Amino acid sequence: MDFGLTDEQKQLRDEVSRFAENEIKPVATEYDVEEEYPWDVMEKATEMGLRGATIPVEYGGAGYGAVDSVVMAEEMFAADPGIALCILAASFGCEAIMEAGDEDQKERFLEPVAKGEAISGAAISEPDVGSDVSSISTKAEKDGDEYVINGNKMWITNGTVGDFFVVLCRTDPDASDRYMGFSQIVVESDRDGFSSEKITGKMGIRASDTAELVLDDVRVPEENLIGNEGMGFYQQMNFFDATRTGVAAQGVGIAKGAFDRALDYAQEREQFGQPIGDFQAIQHKLADMHTRTEAARLLTLKSAWSVDEGGAPDAKLASMAKEYASRVAVDVANEAVQIHGGAGYVNDFDVERLYRDAKITQIYEGTTEIQKLIIARQLMGKGF
Repeated sequence: MDFGLTDEQKQLRDEVSRFAENEIKPVATEYDVEEEYPWDVMEKATEMGLRGATIPVEYGGAGYGAVDSVVMAEEMFAADPGIALCILAASFGCEAIMEAGDEDQKERFLEPVAKGEAISGAAISEPDVGSDVSSISTKAEKDGDEYVINGNKMWITNGTVGDFFVVLCRTDPDASDRYMGFSQIVVESDRDGFSSEKITGKMGIRASDTAELVLDDVRVPEENLIGNEGMGFYQQMNFFDATRTGVAAQGVGIAKGAFDRALDYAQEREQFGQPIGDFQAIQHKLADMHTRTEAARLLTLKSAWSVDEGGAPDAKLASMAKEYASRVAVDVANEAVQIHGGAGYVNDFDVERLYRDAKITQIYEGTTEIQKLIIARQLMGKGF
């Protein structure tokens, strides 16, 4: 059993770490305070080949695997989760096209994202629907060779900066099977009837663009349907199985970043005539933070490794990694603030931002509670 990264993965880790240290970390507070999308950093990320990095080589991407993606996510999220999310989520939704799209769709949509010429998104959640994906109300009705789409989508990453979105729609409201009436359809943001409004005042990941989408009689050609009509829900579950490992990696990165900063501070800050790191209480915190971060990292890598080895995500393993790593992110960031004391409560120190950023990993891509349900149902052989 080999727990080591390959030489190529170590090189990738080091390159991404340098990029994060030099290009992300210095401007992180600025973009967090202003809640602005980091277009200049995105250009540099494109030059590095970090946008759309998992898109296959034949469509212009780097073709990185799941473990590669985890390695990159950890390093960037350790620097700043908000900007890191912008970079990694520039291809959000493309997973569905890679998995179930036809050749024409892959050429039309994947190539521009890989080249840094387009930003994608996935539109799933709605104002009244979060975890219960099968209750969405956005409808797509067939009219000749087009779909006419009406509905609202909420909490959509890249909502005001995206060029196209993979939209989960109800295409057969009368389907006898509650899971068979849905489809995924690509909707370009420049189509008539499409509008978006940015959501501000978020607790964390404030550099990342989040918005509400409104689709009012938006017409798209039938060739934008991904895969077979009626299979959207199942495609969506496969999508989540893949992306949840990515969120676990985000959690590991946040925990790593919080721990590293806490360790440095503990060795520099003095009280009672000595560094606070000399006190047993602080040492116990650091030991626990490091141990839990390493445990989360190994679970996340195992989930990613299973994808690279088996070709398909393991739903139970992905949910285990996501649930545990997100919990560790919140707990470790909390302890990092505690070690900083009053200084950790203001944005002079990064741990304040990391603490705010950590919470979202327990919410998006399925809440902690949903992950536990999935794990339990998988254990009992009950599927979804």
